[in-house]
Amino acid sequence: MRIAVIPGDGIGKEVMEAAIFVMDRMNLPLKYEFYEAGDECLKKYGKALPDETLEACKKSDAVLFGAAGETAADVIVRLRQELQTYANVRPARALRGVNCLYPKTDILIVRENTECLYLGLEFQIGDVAEAIRVISKKASERIARFAFELAKKEGRRKVTALHKANVMKKTCGLFRDVCKEVAKNYPEIEFNEYYIDAACMYMVMDPYRFDVIVTTNMFGDIVSDLAAGLVGGLGLAPSANIGDKYAIFEPVHGAAFDIAGKGIANPTAMILTACMMLKHLKYLEEAKRIEKALEDAIYEGYRTRDIGGNMKTMEFAREVARRL
Repeated sequence: MRIAVIPGDGIGKEVMEAAIFVMDRMNLPLKYEFYEAGDECLKKYGKALPDETLEACKKSDAVLFGAAGETAADVIVRLRQELQTYANVRPARALRGVNCLYPKTDILIVRENTECLYLGLEFQIGDVAEAIRVISKKASERIARFAFELAKKEGRRKVTALHKANVMKKTCGLFRDVCKEVAKNYPEIEFNEYYIDAACMYMVMDPYRFDVIVTTNMFGDIVSDLAAGLVGGLGLAPSANIGDKYAIFEPVHGAAFDIAGKGIANPTAMILTACMMLKHLKYLEEAKRIEKALEDAIYEGYRTRDIGGNMKTMEFAREVARRL
């Protein structure tokens, strides 16, 4: 299987090296092909996402992405749109041994990935700037069905839709109504809804009321970072972008230029992201073995600086790999 690997900017290169080092211990028939994209690529070629990289992604079985800096909209957002990976899945699960606010948190956030304000339809005339928010029935129905199917597959009990239909009556109203209709096809799964502001409060006060969350693009971006904070930070947060044909896997964190090049970035999010890729490619047992090795290592005190330890990026990766 061909994997298009895009390390990208900042710590992307470091955590990508760590993740591939760990996966290599599994001796899987994966062929890694490396491509450029991001800030450095823009300086070098005048393009943040070269045509060669985009075409390679379309010819691969999966895309493994590290991080993008200021060019994120031109790289990862464009990749999601070009490859029509309409579902962004962001798990927030507390790991044993991580000192976090809610040690039993286990939430799956399903974020619509192709429209909303992130389409970038912005205009400025004089001192006034405008942005157009696009919410369609088709995309809302597609993401709602994806969330319920994922809940069914994962043995989850509840799907919660987040919106702001009391203010944005047309756009959020459409999203909410479509979610309600889709929910009728899954009577075995409980469905409820919250306004996005109330949901943020509930996530901080009682995250255990959430199981699977489905929401729009920008709201999903915000609440997934909030959820990551509940379980220990962005260094532990993986994600997958799934479409009908293509799939892109990326950690939630960005390029973190302030620590780039120091070898201290936490590769956990990238390793867990790689595990999501392996599961997508049907290497379920191998992914579970890596996840267990990683969690056991953290539980036994092997940690990077951001979660209370002093290990370097590759030191931690080697410890995980040793357990495989």
